[in-house]
Amino acid sequence: MLLTSMQIWDFSSHLTALAESETEVSRGASSVLSQAPLFKFSGHKDEGYAIDWSPLVPGRLVTGDCKNCIHLWEPTSGGTWNVDNNSFIGHAASIEDLQWSPTESDVFASCSVDGNIAIWDTRLGKSPAASVKAHTADVNVISWNWLASCMLASGSDDGTLSIRDLRLLKEGDSVVAHFEYHKHPITSIEWSPHEPSTLAVSSSDNQLTIWDLSLEKDEEEEAEFRARMREQVNAPQELPPQLLFVHQGQKDLKELHWHTQIPGMLVSTAADGFNVLMPSNIESTLPSTDA
Repeated sequence: MLLTSMQIWDFSSHLTALAESETEVSRGASSVLSQAPLFKFSGHKDEGYAIDWSPLVPGRLVTGDCKNCIHLWEPTSGGTWNVDNNSFIGHAASIEDLQWSPTESDVFASCSVDGNIAIWDTRLGKSPAASVKAHTADVNVISWNWLASCMLASGSDDGTLSIRDLRLLKEGDSVVAHFEYHKHPITSIEWSPHEPSTLAVSSSDNQLTIWDLSLEKDEEEEAEFRARMREQVNAPQELPPQLLFVHQGQKDLKELHWHTQIPGMLVSTAADGFNVLMPSNIESTLPSTDA
């Protein structure tokens, strides 16, 4: 059986040397290659894609693998970690993403190829505190809203994205918004750290979109937008009113992140490089496209 190792490294000395002298770059690179990991865990039985550091407990993290196992890492006073070999079990397929709650130190969320999203409380054992069928296809990514912690966003392999109110999870229908704009897998999703109703999404359709859930349909603005779109080749004629911005031009988009200090600024990575962008209409209610 394949055992896949998960390692933690300490690069602080190398970063310090790099900041102090540019001549240390080549020397630092060679020393990194020879450095031993700070800690290594070999309990995962397959490769994995999901990992998240706790924002509330320094050093705590969760990791997930393709054998649907999730392991909790607890930091110790000796600068190492205790990792429980008994994993959290509740999904029927590969764990694709993990997200700690921004307000509850013992609570995290997971999503899986089985189409489900699960909420876990580490104090309650190794089974989910709640689970819901979120999408009909693989759930690739999730994002927990830092400014409105009851909201969780998810993106699927079928291109759909959903917003759930976790307070309604056990009542059945927790979906407060569902969009089918993208036609290819969602590769990244993240709530804005500055606006509780705004999130950004990237997809394999080579588009990065920004959504504002506070926007509502405006007939006059929609007519103006349609008139402008008619002048463009292959432009979409129907767009959700919550779609604030569309960024195009990158190939095979993989990941995006909001700038934590500059409102409205994002960075996105793709097969052909990365872009740093700041939409000029970020406060506008009119959807727009750019090249």
